[in-house]
Parts: sequence; structure tokens; C-alpha cells
Amino acid sequence: MSETRDLRLPALRRFAVAITALNVLGHTVLGFEQSWAQPIVAVLTAYATEMLLELIEARRAGRRPRFLGPGTAPVDFLLSPHISGLAVAMLLYANSRLLPIAFAAAVAIASKYVFRVGGIVGSGGSGGSGRSRHVFNPSNLGITATLLAFPWVGIAQPYMFTENLSNALAWALPAFIVLSGSFLNTRFTRRVPLILAWLAAFVLQAVARHFLFGNLFWPSLNPMTGVAYLLFTFYMVTDPATTPATVRGQIAFGAAVAAAYGTLMAFHVVFGLFFGLSAVCTLRGLLLAAEAWRARPAAERAPAVHPPVHQERPELPLDLQAPALAERTGT
Repeated sequence: MSETRDLRLPALRRFAVAITALNVLGHTVLGFEQSWAQPIVAVLTAYATEMLLELIEARRAGRRPRFLGPGTAPVDFLLSPHISGLAVAMLLYANSRLLPIAFAAAVAIASKYVFRVGGIVGSGGSGGSGRSRHVFNPSNLGITATLLAFPWVGIAQPYMFTENLSNALAWALPAFIVLSGSFLNTRFTRRVPLILAWLAAFVLQAVARHFLFGNLFWPSLNPMTGVAYLLFTFYMVTDPATTPATVRGQIAFGAAVAAAYGTLMAFHVVFGLFFGLSAVCTLRGLLLAAEAWRARPAAERAPAVHPPVHQERPELPLDLQAPALAERTGT
């Protein structure tokens, strides 16, 4: 088992604790305007979807479901849906309605089972070892699908994270997110090159839009000052399961997300962060699928060729055999 694989579970545990604490503080102190029902519905939907799809997958593969394992296995199994459910409930705003939040949570979890490609050894991918893996960041895809399916649903406003904080605490919260996110991505996910590339490319896309389209430079960087941007930077775009493991791959991925965001903004498409990440994950998934197909043995890729089936001539009745023989021999 690789070191990256060993570190994934501690990272999930710490992230689950952090996002739970943020949601509790958000609804009690910070100023979240969603109801308590929304994170509860989102988490329960994520749990149920994950367990149902795992049950189907385990039955298909002839193994025991992972949530029935010994020790802490059931809790560890629910860490990922717990994070996804709280993330979509925290970042989406659907007024008092619960259906869009449940929809986002269900899509987020289902995407891990539906959109999968084979792992490629030694590629610029996620360091796969031959088994299939999902290619979309679950929370981001759930948010993207909900924004497209329900046009009246929006993103939680950035002020909701610091609305009730004093000036000092309004600075302390972003500082804590940066420090904790930096530690998590340095120690566990190893995605610091991706973060640096994303930040640098985000500035470059603002420069490009300034000179190409006349956008004001400093206002184009305003998203970087919001808590939502920090959460996206340190906890969403760096998802180790759906981003490259190599330094070169991480730099390309971070720059591509920033370029996609700048392109969407140039065409006046809102919610560019989430749509841009989904677009880059789609492109990467197609590239990994093509690489996996090329890596298969030629015998598996080639269509099956069946030898021609010899069809024997039917036996003629005795009274017709002589005329037929005379016809073939010209006699």
C-alpha cells in the first residue's frame, strides 16, 4: 500500500471534523442563512446514496459491503459522504427548499460510482494502480448539476461566513482556513504545487482579461479575498482522489482550472469556479479513459474476428444427384 493511500484516511478524518465544526459554527455564530434542515437532509441523503450504491457494487463483485467491516470501518466508510453532504449544504443557497440540496448530495455520491476510469500506472494521473477511480470532485459536481438543474438556486453569499464576526475575528477565520488548509495539503494530500499553480494562474487570467477585454484588474481579483474562495482553494480543487499526483500534472491541472474560470468569465458565465473545475475534470477524465484504452493489450482492443463458418451443401435427393453432378462436370 502506497504512502499516499495510507495518508488518505487521516486526511478524510481531519477534513470531516473541520467541515463539521465549520457548519456548526456557521449556523450558530458566523451567519449561515440556510436552515438546520438543509445540512441534515444533505448528510442523510449522502449516507443513504453511498450505502445503497456500495451495496449494489458489493453484490455485483461478490464481496461484503465496506460499511459492514470490523472496527471503525463503518465510520470511515461514511467520512466521504459526510464531507460531500456538508459541503453542498454549506455552499448552495436554495432558500427554504430541501429538494435541490438532496439532489446535490445524491448526484455528488452517485458520480463516484458512475463516472470512473481505469487507473494508469506511471501516468500523470492520480497514481492509479490499474483499478478504476472516479474522476469528478463529488461535491463540486453535485453543486454544478444543481445550478444547472435548478436555475433559481444560487451559491451562498461570501458575507455569510463572517457576517456576525468583529473586525479581528473576520481576519482570524480566513487566517485559520489558510493555515489549516496549508497543513492538510502539505502533510496529507501533497497538493501544494496545485494550489500555487491555481493561485498564480488566477492572477494571470485577471491580467489577460484586463488587456484583452478591458476588465478592471483589481476587481477581477476580488474573489480571492472571500472565504468561499479560500475553501475552494484549500479543500475542493485539491481533492487528492480526482487530481494528478505528479508535480507537473498538478501544475497543469491548477492552471487549467484558472484558465477555464477566466474563459467562462469572459463569456459572462456565472459560478465560474464550479463550472470551470467540472470542465477540467471532464477533460481529464476523457484523457485518462483514452490512456487506459491505449494501455490495454492490442488483442483486447481489436474487435473479435471469427473464422468463416463452413456451410456444407445440403444432401440432394437421389433422383436429383445425377443431373446436378452432370451440370457441375459439364457432361
